Amino acid sequence: MDRRDSTRAQRNRSQIAQTTARLIAEHGLTDWNLAKRKACRELGLPDREGLPDNEEVEQALRDYNSLFQADEQPVRLRQQRQEALGWMERLLQWRPVLIGAVAAGWATAHSEVCLELEAEDAKSVELALINAGVGYASLPTPLGSGMQVQLRLANQAVRLVIVSPVERRNRPRRGGNQADDRLGIAQLRALLDEKSAV
Repeated sequence: MDRRDSTRAQRNRSQIAQTTARLIAEHGLTDWNLAKRKACRELGLPDREGLPDNEEVEQALRDYNSLFQADEQPVRLRQQRQEALGWMERLLQWRPVLIGAVAAGWATAHSEVCLELEAEDAKSVELALINAGVGYASLPTPLGSGMQVQLRLANQAVRLVIVSPVERRNRPRRGGNQADDRLGIAQLRALLDEKSAV
C-alpha cells in the first residue's frame, strides 16, 4: 500500500467516524455497526471500507458535541448524571457503577443512563424494584454480554445491567482509559460538585 492509499484510508475512516457520530447524536442509533455501515452508504464508500473502531466514534461524538451542542450538551449531561446519582443512591446495596456514554461524557439526548449493579441473583434486584413500586421491563441480552440481565426502568431513560461479583471482577478492560468509562458513587458526586463549583 503506498502512502497516498494510506492517507486516503485514514481520511475515509475519519469521515466515517464523523458521519457515524452525527447519525448517533441526531437519530439515536444504538447499533454502532449499523450506524457505521449507514455512514459508508451516505458517504458513497464501499462496505468493505476500513471502518473506525468504537473509540474513534466516541471521539467523533465528543467533537460533534463540542461543535454542534456546546451549550446544550453539558447541561443535559449534568442532568443525566444527577439522575444517575439519584438511582445509584436508591440502589446502593448493589454497588452501582455508572457506565457508558453518561459516565464517559459524550452522551447525547438519546443516551440512556446505564448503571451496572452487582448481585449474585438478578431476581433480588427485580424483587426490590417491585417492592418499591418501580416498573421495569426485561431487555434482550446483547450478544457477547454473557449472562447479564438487563432491565429498563419504566418511564425512565435508565438501563440496569446486573452482573455477578465474578463477572465484575473479570470484566474485559478496554485500553488504558477504562476507568474513565466507569464512575462509582463517590466519583460521580465529586464530579458533580466540581462542575457546580465552576
